[in-house]
Formats: sequence, C-alpha cells, structure tokens
Amino acid sequence: MTTVTIIQPTISEEQNHKLRCAAYCRVSSNSEDQLNSFMAQTRYYEKAFEKSDREQLVDIYADEGITGTREDKRDEFQRMISDCRKGKIDRIYTKSISRFARNTKDCLKNIRELKSLGITVFFEKENIDTAKLTDEMMITIMGGLAQEESVSISKNIKWSYQKRFEKGIVNVFSAPFGFKLNNGALIIDKIQAQ
Repeated sequence: MTTVTIIQPTISEEQNHKLRCAAYCRVSSNSEDQLNSFMAQTRYYEKAFEKSDREQLVDIYADEGITGTREDKRDEFQRMISDCRKGKIDRIYTKSISRFARNTKDCLKNIRELKSLGITVFFEKENIDTAKLTDEMMITIMGGLAQEESVSISKNIKWSYQKRFEKGIVNVFSAPFGFKLNNGALIIDKIQAQ
C-alpha cells in the first residue's frame, strides 16, 4: 500500500513582506513659507504609511534649504541613494520631479540606476510611477521643465540684483568678501579689505 504524505501549505515570506518605502523631501530656501512646506511634506509622509498593510516607511530623507540643480550638494539625497544601493529601500515617494531633481541629466541617471536596482519612484504631483515603462518620456519632459524653471528663477534673481545695483540699492543676505553688513548696509571690513 502506498503512503501519502500531506504537505501543509505555508505562507510565503513574499506574501508577508511589506514594501520598504522611503520619502524624499526638499525645499530650496530657508524662507518661512519654504520651511512650512518642508514640515508639511515630512508630516505628510510620516502619516501616510502608519496604517498601510502593504508598505512601511523606512526613512524620510530631507534636504532643507538646498538647490535641486546639484545632487552632490544634497547630503540626504546621497544618503538615500546609498541606502538604495545597500538594498534597504524598495520604493521612493516624492512630492514632485522638481523636489527630486532640477537637473534632467541627474534625474534620469538616478532613476535609471534605481530601476536597475529594482527600486521604483513615485512622483505624486505629476502622478508618474517609474514602475511603468512609458513614464520615462514624461519624466524627461517634466524634468526638463523643472530644470528650465530653476534657470529662469536664477536669471530673474540676477536681473533684479543688477537693476538694484544700477540704482545704487544694495540688498544682499550676506556681505561679499571685504565688507560687513550693518543694519542692511554694506560697510568696509577693515581687516578683510587689506
């Protein structure tokens, strides 16, 4: 007589595995409205994953008062990419492409590397998910727009400085070398001026 061995089904580890998610936040200046946006972004992501059955928040990576045009200046962004390379993250959430990067080349380079690591990125404002192959074209377009917006803002600020200088109005946040700020006015710093 043959014997039958009954093997009980087991719940696979994959079914119990929650997607390890990270959130990336960035504001480009330390102005009060930007800091409020920064706090709102971090609070939003803290709450978003609290009751999720499928996803868990690994960490919030947040660069405060940092430009998005250069990734090497963003320590938290670099830490997030490093954690991705170490296999700690499965998915990244960010408010928009402009928060992730304002440089199209860097944006695409990072997204491609993340995809090669099996990590997807979701840009909430644009509703773009890198898990969908068709979205790379949209990321290129939106990344280009974010980069151009940054260039335009920079040009506008430089233009406004130039016009104020032409009128003899100096309104700067920090004094150039050889000068000190005194109640908003530039005065010569005798030690540096030498």
